[in-house]
Parts: sequence; structure tokens; C-alpha cells
Amino acid sequence: MKFASGIVAALVMGSISFGAFAAKEITKEDVAKMHLTKIGTITTSTKTSPMDAKKDLSKKADEKGGKYFVVIAGQKNEKDVHANADVYK
Repeated sequence: MKFASGIVAALVMGSISFGAFAAKEITKEDVAKMHLTKIGTITTSTKTSPMDAKKDLSKKADEKGGKYFVVIAGQKNEKDVHANADVYK
């Protein structure tokens, strides 16, 4: 029983720490104010909701080494959400 509780606690702590380091969505105005450097562009598609697309963009920005991302284009059709974002550090 204690072993299972330990695993659950580790998973919860891992998800909390991931959120603390996830790239944050900002606006173009924020980029200018903060004097950030663009390090690339990312794309997401086939996500079922805008929230899922944001999570995927944040994950991909993290993988590129970015701290922030700005959504530059997005489209939602019947089933999917497609979005492009610039990544900054």
C-alpha cells in the first residue's frame, strides 16, 4: 500500500514540476517589452481542443529550449486545431 502511495505522490510531484517549467504563452507586445530572442517556430495539429493545442505548443517550445511562445496562426475545423507559434528565450 505504501509503495502505491509513493508512486502516486511521485506522479503528482512530477506533473506539478512540469507545470512550473512549461513555456508560457505571451503576446507580441510582451516580446518587445521583454527584449526576447526568437529561437524558432513550432507547429501543432490534430488536437481536439484549443487547450490541447496550447499544451502541445508549450511542450514543443520547452523542447526547443524556449521559455515563451507567441501563437502566430491558428485554425479550428470540425475535429482538429492547427496552430503555429514563434518560440523565444
